[in-house]
Amino acid sequence: MAFDDFHDFIAYLADYAWFWPGVATSIVLGIVLSRRVARALKVRRTVAMTLLLSLGLIASATLTPSREAVRFGTIGSGSCDLGRIGPASLAELLAFGDPTLNVLLFIPLGVVIGLFPASRRKVVLVVAALALPFAIETIQLLTRGLDRACQSSDVSDNLTGLVIGLLVGLVVGVVARRLAQSASGSGREDDGIEP
Repeated sequence: MAFDDFHDFIAYLADYAWFWPGVATSIVLGIVLSRRVARALKVRRTVAMTLLLSLGLIASATLTPSREAVRFGTIGSGSCDLGRIGPASLAELLAFGDPTLNVLLFIPLGVVIGLFPASRRKVVLVVAALALPFAIETIQLLTRGLDRACQSSDVSDNLTGLVIGLLVGLVVGVVARRLAQSASGSGREDDGIEP
């Protein structure tokens, strides 16, 4: 599905009744939990909050029921469309439709994980983030009451966005550390860890 204009996009989001409440809940949880998550992951609070907000946005966009499911108890098909396995074509991405949204949805998560300092925690986060699209589609397949479509193309698009985000985050992290080193003159890297 491609969107002809901004109104089509808003109408598309309106089909998912819990999307905006989910986003609002994610913001509140990000504010409330960011300090604890920052301590647990040994990163700055802003990094922890961005991680929580990214995950909340993904959950709101992919795991909330459709309006028909809420109003009429519509049930999904219980099958998975395996029509496309692999990245979307450039034409599909430029048409600004489902593939584009699925790519864009995972870029912030990739960026924030890419900004994490090199550690076992970062490896665990990368592995979990790579598993997330598969988990989402499995939940959509098995939880028929959501009335969401399980599609292999969504997994491919989500992974594309995640990889793009990870690369951007890694580059930004390297540049930021080098700039911090030059500015301080001490040679100490700013690794994102709270002082």
